[in-house]
Amino acid sequence: MGALSAQSVAVSGTQPTYAAAGASGDTAPVGDRLVLHVVNGSASTVTVTVATPGTVGGLAIADAAQAVPAGGGAFIPLSTVYRDPVTGRAAVTYSAATDVDVAVLHLP
Repeated sequence: MGALSAQSVAVSGTQPTYAAAGASGDTAPVGDRLVLHVVNGSASTVTVTVATPGTVGGLAIADAAQAVPAGGGAFIPLSTVYRDPVTGRAAVTYSAATDVDVAVLHLP
């Protein structure tokens, strides 16, 4: 499991650095204007799941899942609703990690 760091996006543009998705998942910072950019270079759709550790009225809140098509990409907002109370970070898992790259971007 990798600990992803946020990269600031400059108003003039940024060429981010991507990391390979962790086979057992990753953790990411959460907060305003933070997004996880997922690039799926594989030949199959990959589902990215962000754990939602909270509850409402004692009932668990469903995790957020985003399907990323083969050869496509997705932006997933990393709001504070995903903050794990122990680590302070979001827990992210992937249905498959081969040929999947990720970056956490802090938008201006």
